Amino acid sequence: MRRAIELAKKGCGYTNPNPLVGAVIVKDQRVIGEGYHEKIGGLHAERNALKNCIEDPEGAEIYVTLEPCCHYGKTPPCTEALIEAGIKKVYVGNLDPNPKVAGGGIKILNDHGIETETGILEEECRQLNDIFFHYIQNDIPYTALKYAMTLDGKIATATGESKWITGEEARRHVHTLRHQYAAIMAGIGTVLADDPMLNARIEHGNDPIRVICDSNLRISEGSNIVKTAREIPTIIATISKDQEKIAKLEQKGCKILKTSEQDGKVNVKEVLKQLRNMEIDSVLVEGGGILNESLIKNDCVHKVYAYIAPKLFGGEKAKTPVEGKGIERIQEALVFDELKATPLGNDILLEGKVRSCLPES
Repeated sequence: MRRAIELAKKGCGYTNPNPLVGAVIVKDQRVIGEGYHEKIGGLHAERNALKNCIEDPEGAEIYVTLEPCCHYGKTPPCTEALIEAGIKKVYVGNLDPNPKVAGGGIKILNDHGIETETGILEEECRQLNDIFFHYIQNDIPYTALKYAMTLDGKIATATGESKWITGEEARRHVHTLRHQYAAIMAGIGTVLADDPMLNARIEHGNDPIRVICDSNLRISEGSNIVKTAREIPTIIATISKDQEKIAKLEQKGCKILKTSEQDGKVNVKEVLKQLRNMEIDSVLVEGGGILNESLIKNDCVHKVYAYIAPKLFGGEKAKTPVEGKGIERIQEALVFDELKATPLGNDILLEGKVRSCLPES
């Protein structure tokens, strides 16, 4: 199963909104085939493992990180392939929360005389698919905040300068995150200040769909975001009724997404719900403190990636990762668990998951 988990990770960034799944086929204590779900629309892990078998899999056992599917989607059900191949036993990491499966795959296998055992390295397999599990069970995408800050919690100097807080290794790592998430979100303040591309600059990287929260349509038609909207899907969320500006942006290839007004700005929860309806399973937020505060206030944050640099900026007015009024009582704080620290050159990446979003033990 550990090998199946390793294989599953190879599909990261290519399968959204499908899960990451790996499979290993064993016969007479020997691995005779392995595979993983490589990309959306492609063969699932079990079918790839069967295809890659070096000998007849009849009578073999298969280890798979997620319950085999039992419904027709972009590909036929994997239960059908396992039955036809003569697999005698299936070891499963996690049951599939998708209502179209949800134990149905196990039942079909059992009904056809195939033995099953579930819960193999269950927690490790679950961590593969935090995004998928959330996506299936909620009406908004899995949403993660990402920011770089100093040891005193500043994301810019008192004059607004922010390039660069972290070193090259940390900045390269950000592009791997962009590849993993289906969409990237930023506020108009970030776009006006930095004129970013918000793409994944790694080899064979997938560019995320760009989502810009721009309440009053202040984005420039000459910005990098707008100029490349035909190459990289770009959504601009707004409450503006400026039809002339909307038409110009649409002509450049931007998709305009309208929401109701919340505190004079875009309603971020509405934005996320509309993204979920577009089958966007995950959003990496690279906005400033204002956008971050709005998402937190609306209970829309599930994970944080904080890149911390060994620097001090100081300054009462220097910006921090979360702006706004802030909480009044410590008990109101957003609390994170499953913390993980990763050294990146001289910087440290600290990541954690919101406690309320974790499955009950």
